[in-house]
Amino acid sequence: MSETNQPNGSFSSANSSPVGSQAHNDWSRQFAFTTKLEEVVRWGRRNSLWPLAYGTACCGIELMSVMGPKYDLARFGAEVVRFSPRQSDLLIVAGTITEKMAPILLRIYRQMLEPKYVISMGVCASSGGFYRAYHVLQGIDRIIPVDVFIPGCPPTPEAVLDGVMLLQKMIKDGHPRPWKKNWRPPYEC
Repeated sequence: MSETNQPNGSFSSANSSPVGSQAHNDWSRQFAFTTKLEEVVRWGRRNSLWPLAYGTACCGIELMSVMGPKYDLARFGAEVVRFSPRQSDLLIVAGTITEKMAPILLRIYRQMLEPKYVISMGVCASSGGFYRAYHVLQGIDRIIPVDVFIPGCPPTPEAVLDGVMLLQKMIKDGHPRPWKKNWRPPYEC
């Protein structure tokens, strides 16, 4: 594309045409972007996850490292960490959850707006870990529906990134979530 210097100091492209002219309208008709509306919505949801970090133990420290510059979860669109359930759509439960925390976790989940997603990070959140005691919840899937389980004690940052990318793939493909549709709260809070 060649440019020429005008007497008033501005540049004019030899191939440009003013917006609204016939040449501009012909140029704009050469390109078309067609898709389904639901695919565009899924693309937006997939690339703009707003996580709510619920870290209670060593997994919470690992989650902090994932948010840092070395692993940079922001590359995957999950940069805006919110600490209000009404402003987030991804709940990341990282660490041990006790029976006394379960009603609070359920309340946080219910306050989140739809669509909402849950990642269970670490073996303690997923299955109670090595705490086989009366006071530790043996998996958060007993009280809230979980979309992705990330194994490890604590899981590596790479595993957390894999879990987020798996959730993004589920959102992109419109993966059915029967565990969410059939979910009933275990008790009222």
